[in-house]
Amino acid sequence: MQISEIIHGDVPSLSFEVFPPKVDSAFESVKDAAGQIAALRPAFMSVTYGAGGGTSRYTLDLAKSLGEEYGVPMLAHLTCVSSTKETVHARIEDMKAAGIENVMALRGDLVPGTENDDRSKWDYRHAVDLVRELKESGTDFCIGGACYPEIHPESTDSREDVKYLKEKVDAGCDFLTTQMFFDNDLFYNFLYRIREAGITVPVVAGIMPITNAGQLDRAIKLSGSFIPRRFKALVDRFGGSADAMKQAGIAYATDQIIDLFANGITNVHVYSMNKPDVAASIKGNLTCILGNKA
Repeated sequence: MQISEIIHGDVPSLSFEVFPPKVDSAFESVKDAAGQIAALRPAFMSVTYGAGGGTSRYTLDLAKSLGEEYGVPMLAHLTCVSSTKETVHARIEDMKAAGIENVMALRGDLVPGTENDDRSKWDYRHAVDLVRELKESGTDFCIGGACYPEIHPESTDSREDVKYLKEKVDAGCDFLTTQMFFDNDLFYNFLYRIREAGITVPVVAGIMPITNAGQLDRAIKLSGSFIPRRFKALVDRFGGSADAMKQAGIAYATDQIIDLFANGITNVHVYSMNKPDVAASIKGNLTCILGNKA
């Protein structure tokens, strides 16, 4: 099933993201963790491509396995990083053969100090180039794109950021998923700006449960997200206890999601970091709100 068929209307939906293993020997353990998340019956699941495209060969394997075993609609990531025209065309055929109907087209994370850091050598320099390639391939993929409520790190201002986002949507994105954010007001303001600019595709809110203090530092470096005072206080108070921080982080993420649903945002994507217990706790906190569905 295509994601565009899932995330319409006013029925709340919850989806999860998992990442593939880095080495062959870890595939079964990652598959087991991802399978436990799939067993929660999310609206859909996404499988990342990995920094620098390093784990790309496992993305399709994991997506295909989860989709076949659990019947969950799958979203496979595809990035500009490490992707030549030949590899993209090959992956398009592989995805079609695997029954994957949804693709997330991304620029991808740069890996400083590697050959992938030099964009002049890329066949696709921006996600919009990849979106166009997918559309021109003649396939009937549902195409997703990323967006940044707090402005893309490489944009000079919000106006430029929205301009390039609209270009990506006009090229063929069927929906958008946000980078993580910890202040819902930033998301609501972002949504207002893009709607004013004529971007009308569905926007899925991306939520990252922070379950240990070290994870927060990595999240800030990755996304540059603004950290609200009340979340800083939470980390300061509970960060020294693994169990307390985990419980508090799940509670904060749940509170964000409930607020989003209460304000008419119907689609939330949880960056679950291959942690089935975290995914299950969040889903359990929302059972009645979701109407016993995800």
